[in-house]
Amino acid sequence: MQLNVSQQMKMSQQMKLAPRMIQSMEILQLPLMALQERIEQELAENVVLEQSTASDNDQATETAPADDTPRGEVEERELNAGGEENNASDFERLVEISQEWPEDNYTSGSKPSSNRMDDDSDRQHDVMANAASRPQTLHDYLLEQFHYFDRDPISREFGEYLIQNLDHNGRLQSSLPEIVQVFGKPIPLEQAEETLRMIQKLDPPGVGARDLKECLLLQITEETPLHDILRTVISGHLDDIIQNRLPLIERKTGYSIDDIKAAIEQMKTLNPFPGRGFEEEHVQSVTPDLSVEKDDAGKYVVRLEDEYLPQLRISRRYTKLLQRNPDQATKDFIRKKIESAKWLIESIEQRYNTLRKVAQAIVDYQTEFLDNGPEHIVPLKMQQIADQVGVHVTTVSRAVDDKYIATPRGVFALKRFFGGGTTTSEGEEVAWDIIRLKLKEIVDGEDKKSPLSDDALVEELKKHGYNLARRTVTKYRQAMNIPSSRQRREY
Repeated sequence: MQLNVSQQMKMSQQMKLAPRMIQSMEILQLPLMALQERIEQELAENVVLEQSTASDNDQATETAPADDTPRGEVEERELNAGGEENNASDFERLVEISQEWPEDNYTSGSKPSSNRMDDDSDRQHDVMANAASRPQTLHDYLLEQFHYFDRDPISREFGEYLIQNLDHNGRLQSSLPEIVQVFGKPIPLEQAEETLRMIQKLDPPGVGARDLKECLLLQITEETPLHDILRTVISGHLDDIIQNRLPLIERKTGYSIDDIKAAIEQMKTLNPFPGRGFEEEHVQSVTPDLSVEKDDAGKYVVRLEDEYLPQLRISRRYTKLLQRNPDQATKDFIRKKIESAKWLIESIEQRYNTLRKVAQAIVDYQTEFLDNGPEHIVPLKMQQIADQVGVHVTTVSRAVDDKYIATPRGVFALKRFFGGGTTTSEGEEVAWDIIRLKLKEIVDGEDKKSPLSDDALVEELKKHGYNLARRTVTKYRQAMNIPSSRQRREY
């Protein structure tokens, strides 16, 4: 075997993202509240970056060259961090700026204003006053009841172990023999079953069940209306109930259809998930990034909701430090922090501009939606917005991701305005949302004693000009949680 060593030249193209580009994309993708957290983090970590005070903003307004000057442009003209490699001209400019600015023209980044301190104190007080106490969990509630029973030590310990193994629905996910095996202490299976039966008598009814059937049966007592029929149909025909096969249940049980329907109505009062009542409901609040209103000319105009975001600037305190001719290490430290701060300010400004342009283009396309409601939405693809704004389609995707807009018709996710469509028999483009609304309208108006099959739904949609395949109708029916024709049938 012969080994050769040789040199070769090869040309290739590689695309590498600069750190500034990566940061700009990250900032663009952040929703409003996440951006606020990012800014607060940067304010805490970068000593050169500081928040403008109200007095600074007022003065900046007085000296602003024009109303349409973009946010941050004044600071950018005053400071150009990140230009030449040694950044010497920037430091000279910093010294000049420090001489031009009067001593009382800024607030040091290391000492917050009294108003800001008062605001922070009020905010902390509000948080403490509105902090919710820890709610009682299902396990706490069951253990509190279980401890009232006088049990031997091993049964007591095993009962506590069973309770801790209940899931958020209040059910056991493993069989009793499996739980006994991993319990760690010897306990007869009969004693374990007796302990489980005791837990199943606790409140709320239905806890400790091993499946849906047992959960429902545990909630039926002698006082429950139609308890005999309920036990029969739940024990042997639960799947038939789900599939709405009432005539089959009638033939097998001898109960009339009316009795079976009455029992099913009573069954709806039972709780298949008794443990969920103890879950703390987290209602996610939505803070719109944008809002849209009509101007005097009747045109919808997009406005950024940025009142929650602090106004940023590069601290003038460090220009004073440079006048004292610090050592090279200090200069390098300040240069690095200034570059980082300037990148952040520019990324936020670019986010504002891109988000506003993208949202305005979306609103211009969906004016009919805003005027007349969701049934007038038009098909829209992200590529159309990208072409109109002059950016890549991935930029549009990042701009609309997890962003919300407040409109006269409510708050919507920006992604809500995108969607494909189809062409009617008359050649008109219609969005899938309109077809789904029409499908729901047809199902709501059908004869429930003889509901329409998916093939019949295809024919009904065709009468309205929508030519769809059966599999498409089935897909949208299932996505809308519309049951099959058998399950929709009323006896």
